[in-house]
Amino acid sequence: MPRGPIYQDNYKPQFSGHETFPLRYGWLKKAYDAVEARAGQPDSKAVFTRDEAIAHFGVGKNMVASMRHWAAASGIIEDGESPGTLTATQLGDQLFSANGHDPYMEHPSSLWLIHWNLAGRPDKTTYYWSFNNFPGATFERDRLVKAIEKVAKDRAWPRVSATTIRRDVECFLRTYVARRPSAKASPEDTMESPLAELGLIKATGKRDGFRFARGPKSTLKDGVFLYALMDFWRGYTSAQTLSFEAIAHEPGSPGRVFLLDENDVADRLSGIEDFSGGGFRWSETAGLKQVVRNAPLDVGAAVEYASRDYLPLQNSEAA
Repeated sequence: MPRGPIYQDNYKPQFSGHETFPLRYGWLKKAYDAVEARAGQPDSKAVFTRDEAIAHFGVGKNMVASMRHWAAASGIIEDGESPGTLTATQLGDQLFSANGHDPYMEHPSSLWLIHWNLAGRPDKTTYYWSFNNFPGATFERDRLVKAIEKVAKDRAWPRVSATTIRRDVECFLRTYVARRPSAKASPEDTMESPLAELGLIKATGKRDGFRFARGPKSTLKDGVFLYALMDFWRGYTSAQTLSFEAIAHEPGSPGRVFLLDENDVADRLSGIEDFSGGGFRWSETAGLKQVVRNAPLDVGAAVEYASRDYLPLQNSEAA
């Protein structure tokens, strides 16, 4: 039986908002800076909707809307406490502030964090379902479209058309797979989305054929892995322990979202106690494999763990 939040009765699917544009280089930093520049103002959300937004961002109206969508979906900005306002998140501050770790998204950890926020949380239906619930390792574009159409029909989601799903799948693939240049496409349209650098989805050479690249991920560091584990744990259970099975295989888990095999998940968990300073501990007792937590699942702490991944790069640059 299918599992995960997408199959809960109160789930609300989302297939739009990107205006058919994949995440582009530089967009998250631009969106963050725009929101920060209007911090504390009662109409900060208007920075993306006013007529001057086109001139401010240097792109068309639909691209401005897409930029805001991606910044929110990536966990960089969020709705403020007051209506009509936006605010930067802790993650947004850590990455893109004046003293941020990676304002130009040159570090792989930034890409892994953005990927987690897109595919590890169920808000964006195609992204979450494809990484967490799709039953195969290879697929054709039409097969993925039809599979999501079937889920929408089975769940009786209202106002979800086949055209909307197809466009979302197209945007999904353009986000994770570099497009091949064509005579009809402009240089901007063939520009690779930064998430394609992760190599999570690869073209197979067959027309419209793709595969999920499951296995070890050398650029995925311990800080982002623990950030993801804490985020998953927070939404999955309030218990002090979390089973290896859930961490490796449950929809929305680090194992699923990062396309890791069991051995790689186990290797990462074996060193979690040292990395977290005892906040989390790997346990194998009487054949029961699980992680025990001795610390709260605090968002700020998770961001701080992720920030550690940037320290070697910063130190080498300082040297």
